[in-house]
Amino acid sequence: QVQLVESGGGMVQAGGSLRLSCAASGRTFSSYAMGWFRQAPGKVREFVATISRSGGSTYYADSVKGRFTLSRDNTKNTVYLQMNSLKPEDTAVYYCAADRGVVVTIKASHWGQGTQVTVSS
Repeated sequence: QVQLVESGGGMVQAGGSLRLSCAASGRTFSSYAMGWFRQAPGKVREFVATISRSGGSTYYADSVKGRFTLSRDNTKNTVYLQMNSLKPEDTAVYYCAADRGVVVTIKASHWGQGTQVTVSS
């Protein structure tokens, strides 16, 4: 079992940057693929990025490719989402997710509570 706590959300102007963190409890963090999803008001939750257990592989949604970078530190049980060149359409609640699969999908077994990101124009 793993519990996830997100932090780092906030309000930023378009073109700005934020770094989200997701801290996981437990001693099996490296056994989980990790990922981020987001949900804007009135929209379905959508995939943002995922990273493999070792951190050797990352995958991104086309909408964030080249702007967001996902990384993990297995010694700190933490995954990071660096978000640059933010756009108003990035505004959403961002959720951290974990799963024992190769990558994280919308069917992930563990979810955090979410952190709000608001990008003003």
